[in-house]
Amino acid sequence: MQTYHNTVSGKQTEAADHQEIFNPATGDSLGLAPLNSQHDVNVAVEAARMAQGAWARVSDQERREIVANVAQVLEENSEYLAGLVTQEQGKPLSGPGSRFEMQACVGWTKVPSSLELLPETVYEDDTRKDVLYRYPLGVVAAIAPWNWPLMIAIWQIIPAIRMGNTVVLKPSEYTPIATLEMVRLINQVLPPGVLNTVSGDGRIGAVLTSHPDINKIMFTGSESTGRRIIEASSQNLAPITLELGGNDAAIIMPGTEAAAISEGLFWGAFLNAGQTCACIKRLYVHENDYDAVVTALSDVASQVPIGDGMVESNLIGPLQNAMQYNKVKELVADARANGCDVMEFGDVPSTGYFLPLTLVGNARDGQRLVDEEQFGPALPIIRYSSLDDATASANRLSDALGASVWANSLEQAETIASKLEAGTVWVNQHGAIHPMVPFGGNKASGYGVEFGMEGLKGVTQSRVISIKK
Repeated sequence: MQTYHNTVSGKQTEAADHQEIFNPATGDSLGLAPLNSQHDVNVAVEAARMAQGAWARVSDQERREIVANVAQVLEENSEYLAGLVTQEQGKPLSGPGSRFEMQACVGWTKVPSSLELLPETVYEDDTRKDVLYRYPLGVVAAIAPWNWPLMIAIWQIIPAIRMGNTVVLKPSEYTPIATLEMVRLINQVLPPGVLNTVSGDGRIGAVLTSHPDINKIMFTGSESTGRRIIEASSQNLAPITLELGGNDAAIIMPGTEAAAISEGLFWGAFLNAGQTCACIKRLYVHENDYDAVVTALSDVASQVPIGDGMVESNLIGPLQNAMQYNKVKELVADARANGCDVMEFGDVPSTGYFLPLTLVGNARDGQRLVDEEQFGPALPIIRYSSLDDATASANRLSDALGASVWANSLEQAETIASKLEAGTVWVNQHGAIHPMVPFGGNKASGYGVEFGMEGLKGVTQSRVISIKK
């Protein structure tokens, strides 16, 4: 059985304890991943701290070139890493799956390597000149999730090192192997200590985020864990970027042609078997269009193959873990018991954490499947009679990562979009993120943004030099 390792100071390290990782589609063992101790965290943070000063002194142009080399390493190893993601996380190789995730890793590495965050003259007159500079914060603690384990880790790693910080990354205990292997490969072109890893469950995450030598925390995951990280950060006063998921609402405006938008709606909801923070989790449909929308979505869902992602023809994989599998089953059962119309599609394998693609008709606000983020392949469809009612329903929950409006008229759609309380509101698309466009949540979906110039600013500290003329 293969044993995987953390990388600290550019070297593979041994751990005293390990956990066995299994394929959620087949139950097959994938190998042993390290389980670290508080001492291991201290060693990794010290390695990052010792490397940070020299890394910050590397010229900006040279850092950009090194990050571009990281993109090349990711490109050269994309197929290997995609295979690990499919076996460990479950998403298929094909379609918007693990190869797609690797393409995103490369893109979200190339773009920061191309950006310059130049000094900004914020004020000048005859008597004074004030220039804002941005400097690295120091050591960044990054906590990556299990749903897009490599892509979101890259979102955290690359802007941080691009701006002269060093990083200690903890992958999810559900999906550590692919992430540890990606970091091992990246370290081929990084100076030792710039990027380090530790592994384990939330207890190791708590040790890392409360460590006195951590200067910035980046976390993607649940609201409950996010709140614990905020508490942990009181030990070091580190600023935090939090992306805590969402219960994204989509509103289809009256009269919108259902067949024309059905595929976009489907993948907006069922990407990665619904295990995506910015997936459609609630669909609001005008009562006159309800039947047409359900029919159009049913037509798409009935044609999408489900199964082991290593089979090229499959486009939907399993839930990643038993906890999530049982949660989604429970929410669908609750909806069925409360009078919803549960429509299931797809031939589901008898082994693994597979669930059918599920449309839940006649759902209502206040039901668990509507009000709780399901994070799985079950979409509640809610009738509305007026756009004001639909907007109010969409805004009533505290989860506010994304939302979308679907319409024939862009002008009308933008009017409704401006009323939705979410970090990003898409029109005639959902989850369409871009490495140059800031992305983050509102309300309980977190704070701070990633991507583009704003994302680079988020991993720096500002310093104003004010000169009297």
